[in-house]
Amino acid sequence: MTIEYPSSLWKDYELVDCGGGEKLERYGPYLMARPEPKALWDKSLPESKWNSMIHVRFRPGAGFGKAGKEDSGTWERLRGMEDQWQIVYNGTPDAETRAASDLHIALRLGLTSFKHVGVFPEQAPNWEYIFRETSRLRRIHQANGLPAPRVLNLFAYTGGASLAAKAAGADVTHLDSVRQVVTWARDNMERSGLDGVRWVVEDALKFARREAKRGNLYQGIILDPPAYGHGPDGEKWKLDELLFDLLKTVDRILEPRNSFLVLNLYSNGYSAMLGETLVRQAFRPDGNAMLESGELALKDQYGKVLPLSIFVRLRR
Repeated sequence: MTIEYPSSLWKDYELVDCGGGEKLERYGPYLMARPEPKALWDKSLPESKWNSMIHVRFRPGAGFGKAGKEDSGTWERLRGMEDQWQIVYNGTPDAETRAASDLHIALRLGLTSFKHVGVFPEQAPNWEYIFRETSRLRRIHQANGLPAPRVLNLFAYTGGASLAAKAAGADVTHLDSVRQVVTWARDNMERSGLDGVRWVVEDALKFARREAKRGNLYQGIILDPPAYGHGPDGEKWKLDELLFDLLKTVDRILEPRNSFLVLNLYSNGYSAMLGETLVRQAFRPDGNAMLESGELALKDQYGKVLPLSIFVRLRR
């Protein structure tokens, strides 16, 4: 198991401090404080210093701590800032050749009513993996006269992973059950100078089952399911009850050779080993497959490590 962090070369994001159930982050020019239940230790900076630095703080609402409503609340503005602003992510240079990466993503951020701002920065290592794997598959397809590799991003949110695959030359299908979020992702695509992503507003499990019936295959599939959620027609999603069924369905639409899977899980009760076991049982990878799992984390200026999600990656 490995622990992966965003590159220190990413200048538009920084975890400044964390503790006391909060995290202090910088996104571009703005600093904000948000609840973080996993920050169980003390803050390194005094509260007065936090208050002197931040532009905005998220105050939890009545639903805080309730399943499906734990992120509700309001933003308290302490200093002037834009309602919406943009940050940029540039891929890390090649470790061997030092050549610059072709991965360039522009992301519009904004203050939502659910403490989110439009990006989960700890996902940057997944973006890098998706970009590398898609680039590898594109070279294989080009050498064999095949069309661009097809990548499906389920629960795709504002599209960081979709844009990483698109920047690497994939034929990308981006799916989310919330139309406004899909519109947000389309804006990010245009800001990134990319085009041609297929947008789908749909329940992820329904879509995957339909694709399996049609016999459609993808060379890359990305899953980042929430613990709870609803489809566009009111379908209920509960991770514990539906995840394994979804993974078995995804196995039917993932190309058996020259393909990859990325599974990301935020649920507090899930470990990397549990995620890896789920993938092993759903996909039954053979000896030629590569399977890795670990945690995605952020590290603040004082060296405190904040683990935020687990990942499982399958390459075959």
